[in-house]
Amino acid sequence: MCGIVGLFLKDSTLHPALGSLLSSMLITMTERGPDSAGIAIYNSNSDQKKKITVQSKNPNSDFALINNKLSSMIKTPVSVDIIDTHAVLKLSTNKAREAREAIKALCKDVKIMSVGDKIEIFKEVGLPTDVVDRFSVSKMSGSHGIGHTRMATESVVTTMGAHPFSTGNDQCLVHNGSLSNHNSLRRSLKKEGILFETENDTEVGAAYISNKISKGSTLKEALETSLIDLDGFFTFLVGTKDGFGVVRDPIACKPAIMAETDKYVAFGSEYRALAELPNIENARVWEPEPSTVYFWSH
Repeated sequence: MCGIVGLFLKDSTLHPALGSLLSSMLITMTERGPDSAGIAIYNSNSDQKKKITVQSKNPNSDFALINNKLSSMIKTPVSVDIIDTHAVLKLSTNKAREAREAIKALCKDVKIMSVGDKIEIFKEVGLPTDVVDRFSVSKMSGSHGIGHTRMATESVVTTMGAHPFSTGNDQCLVHNGSLSNHNSLRRSLKKEGILFETENDTEVGAAYISNKISKGSTLKEALETSLIDLDGFFTFLVGTKDGFGVVRDPIACKPAIMAETDKYVAFGSEYRALAELPNIENARVWEPEPSTVYFWSH
């Protein structure tokens, strides 16, 4: 039930290879989830602009409208880099909230995948090999990234139901498992003003983590409290601006394997996802313990 991969690069000389390595890892996990797939890439943003990644069922017309209208609506320059059904918008950091509101008013069918200084999320219905090809993920560079291939159990197969889910700046989450109390948690989070795009249980997990962090918790603390507040079986892989974290529920029935060298840290639902990584034969390989938070950052 679903496949998860993640790669955190300690060695900056490997950054140009991130997309290629992560794509290969994800494609290897295809049999664990053939419904849809997605990847979050964290790459450097040398021009210090905020990035908003969006998706549309009608990319030609919607992205043309955004390209022609958004800059004047928010009174600041916006660059639009179209990548298949997605586009990465870059604009002044202090205009991000205004831009999100303007996008919703301008194009009701455009969905926001992520917002942040580094994060870009690309996801669609289809096999991992098709998804990574249509977005040319193998050509992308970055410091770290996470990916997911889905076998739908809790909600319909749609682009918005695919992982990763991003519910905070430069934050995202992928999940293998099933949360049994996601409906009650969703109701509680809605009362705090949090909006949801889907009925997917993973979006609730992502919103839970983001909500904790927005109230002052560290990622480690948020993941630790998730072990108390979330019911069900889950392995979470969470991406942040500077790194990623891993946690498994107390029973830990969902498979997970990790590897670390002096150049990278890698995560996979199965070892075969890691088997082609450079120098894997000399890596420290282990199964993450139940109810234990692991985290790496730059």
